[in-house]
Amino acid sequence: MAEQKRAGDRGEAEAARYLRKKGYTLLASQWRCRFGELDLVARSRQGVLCFVEVKLRSAGAIGLPREFVDARKQERLRAAAACYLSVHELDAPARFDVAEIYAEKNGRLRVEYLENAFE
Repeated sequence: MAEQKRAGDRGEAEAARYLRKKGYTLLASQWRCRFGELDLVARSRQGVLCFVEVKLRSAGAIGLPREFVDARKQERLRAAAACYLSVHELDAPARFDVAEIYAEKNGRLRVEYLENAFE
């Protein structure tokens, strides 16, 4: 379990680096509330709040990372995002993104970023 947590943290760090390179401002990482956890919360250059679900898959894994953000997970993310907006008293346009992190055989991480992955 600890190894899985380290891998997940590494994936989130890679997604955060990717976002910073694209000009996003990171607002929170692993933000928790009673509804669950938001992996990353960022603000785009255009001022849109982005709630980013990070999914890591190792080389040879079956299925796309986005397929694991099912309807139940989306509902929990919506509730956590609403809580985040309320706690921080924010009223801004927002969207849900998915950062797919692929761990390649050479140990490198590759990011595929999906904006507006769901509503």
